[in-house]
Amino acid sequence: MISAIETVSKLPSWENLVKKYQNAPNRKSIWQLCNSFIPFVILWYLMYLSIDVSYWITLLLALPAAGFVVRIFIIQHDCGHGSFFKSKRANDFWGMAGSIISFTPYHYWRKNHAVHHASAGKLDQRGIGDIYTMTVEEYLQQSRWGRLKYRLYRNPLILFVIIPVILFVVLYRLPISDTKDFKKFQPSVYITSVVIALIVVGLIWLIGWQNYLMIQLPITFIASTTGTWLFYVQHQFEDTYWSESNGWDYTSAAMRGSSYYKLPKILQWFTGNIGFHHIHHLSPKIPNYLLEKCYKENPDFQKSPVLTLRSSFRSMFLRLWYEKEKKLISFRYLKRLLPELQGNYSDK
Repeated sequence: MISAIETVSKLPSWENLVKKYQNAPNRKSIWQLCNSFIPFVILWYLMYLSIDVSYWITLLLALPAAGFVVRIFIIQHDCGHGSFFKSKRANDFWGMAGSIISFTPYHYWRKNHAVHHASAGKLDQRGIGDIYTMTVEEYLQQSRWGRLKYRLYRNPLILFVIIPVILFVVLYRLPISDTKDFKKFQPSVYITSVVIALIVVGLIWLIGWQNYLMIQLPITFIASTTGTWLFYVQHQFEDTYWSESNGWDYTSAAMRGSSYYKLPKILQWFTGNIGFHHIHHLSPKIPNYLLEKCYKENPDFQKSPVLTLRSSFRSMFLRLWYEKEKKLISFRYLKRLLPELQGNYSDK
């Protein structure tokens, strides 16, 4: 497989292959807005009505409602790349509209995500806009406290359940970074938080705080966990691509460092085709609804790593980058390596 992917990375013409998919037809974008925002609002209202019937029905409705939040987030994501509409004003308007539902500050996140695209696969630029991953060498050089902190951070319960809820509900209400590049986006974070607060206060006034929490909490929990998992699994798999900046290659980072996450059709629809992540990283200007078409019509793009729903769960336990073998490994795998590595690192 690697040789085939390396062949793709050397093709000089992939830019020409993606050109015809980069023009967003407004009618398709408008239709996607309609089939995403409107069903979400209807489901939210049905959840409210169902509380007096059975809370189990409310929780059942939370599943598709959260699915629409993920789908709206993908629209917001496309707007951030300028790929959803031809008009920058339209992209920014609907990106900000989506941010109210996804609880994600649009301009701030757009900048953060741009850093992710520029640095994906670069070992020396980890930690901005991605899931932080240590190398084996870095981990072994940590103190026992440092290793414990990293193990806790990479624990699936903390990484996919606790952190996402804290991030979307609390941390995104205030600017996380005050570096020069992000400082100019701080006002937009506050504005987004104020608008969300006004909507929340209005809904609580209409239906009561208990009803609001009974509806919104399961939606936020499911959507934030799902979104974090999608972002994680598209880059964190065994044979992913990482390299120092001086040897980094854009095409290889996209085709080898991003997976094709082959999901069942219904999940593919709710996740806005983000499973074709290698194509998205290759050309972020392609709107989500044209990614599958691009994949099917170009055999060269069918040579990326493929993850299925079942095989992807193995990635949950891959937590360290082993530079010698150029792959992600688990702590269990590291344990087997320790006799070989003991002579290189002192036990702290």
